[in-house]
Amino acid sequence: MAYTLSPSPGGPIGTQHCVTRVELSVSGENLLDRDVTSKSDPFCVLFLEVEGKWVEIGRTETAVNNLNPVFGVKFVIDYHFEEVQKLKFALFDQDKSSTQLYEHDFLGEFTCTLGVIVSSKKLLRPLVLGNGKPAGKGTITVTAQELSDNRVINLTMCGRKLDKKDFFGKSDPYLEFHKQGDDGQWMLVHRTEVIKNTLDPVWKPFSMPLISLCNGDVERNVKVMCYDFDNDGGHDFIGEFQTTVAKMCEAQNSREVEFECINPKKQKKKKSYKNSGIIILKSCKVTRDYSFLDYILGGCQLMFTVGIDFTASNGNPRDPSSLHYINPMGTNEYLAAIWAVGQIIQDYDTDKMFPALGFGAQLPPDWKVSHEFAINFDPTNPFCSGVGGIAQAYSTCLPHVRFYGPTNFSPIINHVARFASQAVQQQVAAQYFILLIITDGVISDMDETRHAIVQASKLPMSI
Repeated sequence: MAYTLSPSPGGPIGTQHCVTRVELSVSGENLLDRDVTSKSDPFCVLFLEVEGKWVEIGRTETAVNNLNPVFGVKFVIDYHFEEVQKLKFALFDQDKSSTQLYEHDFLGEFTCTLGVIVSSKKLLRPLVLGNGKPAGKGTITVTAQELSDNRVINLTMCGRKLDKKDFFGKSDPYLEFHKQGDDGQWMLVHRTEVIKNTLDPVWKPFSMPLISLCNGDVERNVKVMCYDFDNDGGHDFIGEFQTTVAKMCEAQNSREVEFECINPKKQKKKKSYKNSGIIILKSCKVTRDYSFLDYILGGCQLMFTVGIDFTASNGNPRDPSSLHYINPMGTNEYLAAIWAVGQIIQDYDTDKMFPALGFGAQLPPDWKVSHEFAINFDPTNPFCSGVGGIAQAYSTCLPHVRFYGPTNFSPIINHVARFASQAVQQQVAAQYFILLIITDGVISDMDETRHAIVQASKLPMSI
């Protein structure tokens, strides 16, 4: 389920990537026995469909003399939610040392999308041969695991008796956090806000991804540097210290951890030098920032609803210039939009039953305008079976309604919001609602729509 979380204010420096790496584990059971004097020696090959062609991604090891292999080699693949990533798992019995697959006996294959795998978390399916017939009793099990560290470190810090750096005032201190790379170089990962004219600053609580601070390694050194801010950009160095996340995590349950802020140059010059102040870690807590895949792998379902604009501004559906054109070839702009979004979403809904609603049309038999009607003309059951069912209901509906107006969005938004509000009452994040509104025109009920969107923003719902 997709509860998308925006980055925390004052977060790490750098870009946020929209790609997640997923590890796929494969095992087989009851595979075909292709060897005469022993059992098959199976290995699995993963293919990804690229521009209509199957491209090999990787291979597992060979499980010698085993019809029920559990492969140790994992497949790691970039997961893009917004794409249909079609995969094929093919199993072979290794007969020779050749890398050419035609040199080995085929044991069966299984084809699906990556979306189906991650939405199921663990997928058990029968293997089939090239002719589509079952590969005996052979089955394949594919398990998905997200490869990412979603932990977030939350810090509350202050300073005491920092060095005075300003001639006419005190100091304007801020902190910088640096992590050490594999090459030994320090890299800036976070900078706090500046606290003006004080030697005892109290910074606002802040957070950053643990992987940004220490690559997820709580024993990796972290350098914290304190500066006095100057408007001319020549910020004065106050002092620094090094620590680890493991040490910082001692600041819990009202226990504070103190670090001496050391200026190495002053330390060398003055034998009586103690420090340039104290940096106090008041609290440190490591939490988890759940990702889209965390929700999907946790069993959350995407509840997809389509809202279709049947207002007169779309044009006569019998005219080729209309977005609703009743095309003898079976497609138009609205159908293209339904398929483009629907084929992505449908992998994340187990029953694949989607409500499809229309608005802005006059309906038979009394030809009254409706801004919230089931396009299958069954108000008690507006659900369509799969994206194909939506497309079929839409095509059937087109000749039987009169395009009219106005273009009101709020009724359909409120319709889906009612169901989303019920989901909030559940103990777990089991459902997330997605409303796709396909329209050509200007919104007529702008105030009502604006209000509906604001209210929907509090719910597990996207429009």
